[in-house]
Amino acid sequence: MVTVPLQEGGARRAAPAALWSAGFRPFFLLAAIWAALAVPVWLAVYAHGFPLSAALPVMVWHAHEMVYGYGLAAVAGFLLTAIPNWTGRLPIRGAPLAGLAALWLLGRIAAFTPAPWLDLAFPLALMAVVTREVASARNFHNLPVVAILGVLFAGDLLVQLHALGIAYTAALGNRIGVATLLLLIALIGGRLVPSFTRNWMARELPDARPPAPHSALDWVCLVLGLSGLAAWVAAPDSLFSFGLEIAGGVALGVRLARWRGLATVREPLLFVLHAGYGWLAAGLAFAGANGFLGWMPAGAPLHALTVGAIGTMTLAVMTRASLGHAGRPLHAGPGTSAVYLLVTLAAALRVAAPLLGEHAVLSTALAGCAWSAAFALFAVLYAPLLIGRKQ
Repeated sequence: MVTVPLQEGGARRAAPAALWSAGFRPFFLLAAIWAALAVPVWLAVYAHGFPLSAALPVMVWHAHEMVYGYGLAAVAGFLLTAIPNWTGRLPIRGAPLAGLAALWLLGRIAAFTPAPWLDLAFPLALMAVVTREVASARNFHNLPVVAILGVLFAGDLLVQLHALGIAYTAALGNRIGVATLLLLIALIGGRLVPSFTRNWMARELPDARPPAPHSALDWVCLVLGLSGLAAWVAAPDSLFSFGLEIAGGVALGVRLARWRGLATVREPLLFVLHAGYGWLAAGLAFAGANGFLGWMPAGAPLHALTVGAIGTMTLAVMTRASLGHAGRPLHAGPGTSAVYLLVTLAAALRVAAPLLGEHAVLSTALAGCAWSAAFALFAVLYAPLLIGRKQ
């Protein structure tokens, strides 16, 4: 994530509390807390049969909350902090930012009420805010961001139609949400990872070969990767889709190999970005290969893409952005490195669970514990930076 300086200027007014001074502060913290809490709730139902009085079936609720609860909060934190840098306008902060956070919280509560559709208020409001900022600055080349938020809103709507008993579209809605988050990783991660790597290597390894510059090959690989994601959404059981998924995963892997990731191993804050992109490439190829060969249930490659790619990449961006905006050195200490190791362990255990026979439930539970520990540790370590003022 590009560090976005908080802009000052305009009429003098009382500064908002630090937590409400930039979008990444409340939304990264809320995302981490919810990721740490929601998975144990799901595990209690999955492993022990405890009842969950939600409007959606428990498996659907779990997927929805990871995508439209955790994932969308992380996206909101990123966008609301980056957009001022794109537009030159003041950031959304103070009461408007607190209002957006309240709408997000409303969505988490609404799942347990007769009005689960209230969850739609947050993505709709976020889309309206982003549209206003981009349009007010006549920053029209960033309008695709609005379109992406519109796709997330449409996916969430499909899930809520299921919750209301109108149409059984939750599986499609959740696939749309997962694929859209992966699309953001492919697009934005594809800009940030080589850029951050190039800057770090110029400083730390000036004589080493830098990442390959962006070229037509990158565009070909990106188009193949996005085609594989689109096929996975539109026709997840099609042989043609399986082929596109393998081609897309391999293409994204080729793109990643050009970025000199192994040279960054000694800096976990940077290497984890390569690891997150690697989960995307491997998970997409795995989904296609598994479709042809039927090695595992479909949940195994799905969790390579969700726990592996989305979980790792969002934590990588959240830690880096929080350190940068708090004025701290861009270096992963032991605690941050432990966060990365825990989310990696969670992904590996969750993907491997179907292979473990009678131990599958245990592996799934351990994966959930590792996931929750990663995000709880992030919340503990980074809450002082997110709540406090920049050093």
